[in-house]
Amino acid sequence: MPAAFPDFRLGKVLATSFTGTLSERHGDAVERIPTPQRLVDWLAVNGLAVDSCTAAQLELARELRESIHAAATAAALGDTLPAAAVHVINERSAQGRAAAVLTPEGERRWGLGPEARVEDALGVIAADAIDIVAGERDGRLALCASPTCRAAFFDTSRSRTRRWCDMNTCGNREKKARFHGRRKEPGAAG
Repeated sequence: MPAAFPDFRLGKVLATSFTGTLSERHGDAVERIPTPQRLVDWLAVNGLAVDSCTAAQLELARELRESIHAAATAAALGDTLPAAAVHVINERSAQGRAAAVLTPEGERRWGLGPEARVEDALGVIAADAIDIVAGERDGRLALCASPTCRAAFFDTSRSRTRRWCDMNTCGNREKKARFHGRRKEPGAAG
């Protein structure tokens, strides 16, 4: 029987969705790309299909993921970007071969060549991270309010006051905890 993997947490921003492949960083961490094939699966779901992935390429991907998380966290807090993270992001961006493609619907997608490598897909993710960390997009980097998560996410809500990386997980968990905390208070109805 194949091993069960946790579902991917998909978002609208490629770079921060990629950092979400490791969630609950300050609790019981959940690794969503534990194997090279699982990285291939995540890339395909995000429009960056590659044929295969080696263990070494998976490590490159994880290094990029952690570098994006470190840079996005620093940017969200208004801190200086970590030099090592900036170096890794720039290296992965330069190593990729991809082209921006305009779809008939007027959207930009990334096209990887017929012999796409993991490094090409990582280059696209790194370029996306550069865009959001550098403030090239309309939105703001923020950190999830969940104390066990603290994921970096890109807030494009009208008011730019979103608190959770994902309302269906972190937001609902916090709402449930508050609800149950109120029910246990002395004198609470229930």
